[in-house]
Parts: sequence; C-alpha cells; structure tokens
Amino acid sequence: MEKITSKYEVIFVVDGTLAEEAAVELINKFKGMIEANATIDEVQDWGKKRLAYPINDVTDGYYTLVHFTSAHDFPAELERNFNITDGILRALVVKAGE
Repeated sequence: MEKITSKYEVIFVVDGTLAEEAAVELINKFKGMIEANATIDEVQDWGKKRLAYPINDVTDGYYTLVHFTSAHDFPAELERNFNITDGILRALVVKAGE
C-alpha cells in the first residue's frame, strides 16, 4: 500500500550567538534529516537577521525555510527534534496549501 504524502513547509531559527560554522552545521543537520525522510521541493536560506523580539536574550538568528513533501508521520518527528536540539530558537512546521 502506498503511503499518503502531503506538502509541508518548515521555518526554523538558529541561535545567532553561535559561531557561523556551528550555525551552518546545525542547519545542514536538519536539511539532511528532512532530505532523508522526505522530498525537498525548495530551500531558502535567509541568513542572519534581527529577531522581531528577543528570545532568551538573543536578538539575532539564522533563518531557513524548507518546502518538502513527506508522509504524515514525519512532521511530528521533525518538530520533536527541533524542540530537543540546543541552538534552535524557534521552529514551525505547517501543512502547505495544495
């Protein structure tokens, strides 16, 4: 039986106080995780930007937006990994409009 898939998008913000190499490594870790479990449609690295409001006294972050197609169980696993990873300030996974 074929798995049912849907389109999703995730935006995540990596702590801007990390060294650039450490931030890129963390971003690539999550891109790799998505690529291993889903089909990536588009990636937009927005770079380092000022946050709208401080999060844990951090005022800057590295923004990344990824559009992907996956089975319905993967986005929950992805959110769990964002929540337990140090260096991730915020992450939001949403189902994209079809």
